[in-house]
Amino acid sequence: MAAEDEDLMGDDAGADAAANGSKGGKGLAIAGLLKWIALGIGAVILIVTVVVVTTLIMNNNKSGNQGQQILSEEYTVSREVLDWYTSLGAIQTKTDEANPATVTVEVVFGYKKDDKATSTEITQRNVELKDFLRRYFTEKTADELTPRNEDKLKIEIRNSINDNILSSSKIKDVRFLKLDVIKF
Repeated sequence: MAAEDEDLMGDDAGADAAANGSKGGKGLAIAGLLKWIALGIGAVILIVTVVVVTTLIMNNNKSGNQGQQILSEEYTVSREVLDWYTSLGAIQTKTDEANPATVTVEVVFGYKKDDKATSTEITQRNVELKDFLRRYFTEKTADELTPRNEDKLKIEIRNSINDNILSSSKIKDVRFLKLDVIKF
């Protein structure tokens, strides 16, 4: 009986040892997992610190808003400063429709800064330019003379003037100081 008790006790002792071993295995697995989580958190903290320090160094310890202004100035496309020919005056005509609308337009031309040759040629061809603009707007309908079409109109006018009227110089831009279309 004693042998049987020892066997029983031995089995219980073996079961206890196995139970303690598996708990030790689970404990080691949890400790390993916690170690990897701690390493991950430490790596994230290190990366964030490096980014913040690098950003401060790059901005020379300036406020974030000033740094944004520097970047926006650096990447902003600078537009050419132009001289403007404004002496054409207002042109009034009617549209090309059964019930024509009245169009009153005041157009100015932009050309290279201090370009006396272009200014002189535009002045010399003032009558031709007024006649061209009158005919141009007479050939349009009121629906074509809407604000959403203004950019297209400006490009067409600029290209036609450069190709057909001016000979030794070119205009760079066309703007409307006034574009009124009145339907009756």
